Amino acid sequence: MKNKRILLLFAHPSQHRSEVNSAMFDLAKSLDFVTAIDLYANYPRFNIDIDKEQQQLLSHDIIIFQFPLYWYSTPAILKEWQDLVLEYGFAYGTDGNALKDKLFMCAISAGGKEIAYRAEGYNHFTVRELLQPLEQTATLTGMHYLPPFAIFSSRSAKEENRLEHHLKQWHNLLNLLHKDQISAEKTQSLITLNEGYQAALNENIATKAVS
Repeated sequence: MKNKRILLLFAHPSQHRSEVNSAMFDLAKSLDFVTAIDLYANYPRFNIDIDKEQQQLLSHDIIIFQFPLYWYSTPAILKEWQDLVLEYGFAYGTDGNALKDKLFMCAISAGGKEIAYRAEGYNHFTVRELLQPLEQTATLTGMHYLPPFAIFSSRSAKEENRLEHHLKQWHNLLNLLHKDQISAEKTQSLITLNEGYQAALNENIATKAVS
């Protein structure tokens, strides 16, 4: 089984205020099978190098967007990145099959409680539902979509001693993805990956295939 290369695109406009996302990005950056890119650091004026970003996509098997959920969507630079990089003829349309069969997922943090992200909750929708534009982007470009990996009540995660556990799950998830041990097909009924892969994500070293 071929190991997978992971491209992580990190978008956080206020990193100095971040406890969860910065720690997740630093952990991912330490792994030799992850190419971790800080979009705001690389493109402070939003002058995205389209050719460079497209080459990065071509040379990786798994694409991860990592970001805090802002107004039920991504931070601005991720939208700009999509608008410029996912061009017709490259990512979709006639001969636009560069991303076909790659794996795509989002790693997100949400300030609200998990109970708020339900039909009867404060936000009326699950995070999976709120991210449907990205799910459809994956579908249009021929990628296989995984439910998001999420942490809720992120502002209090550190003081409530939940951050270390989340980072452990994150580390194990990246290893599982690298080893091609998560099935997109079998995750389609899940709202979050946390929900369906709790046991595997909690292991110190994930050695068993969970697909």
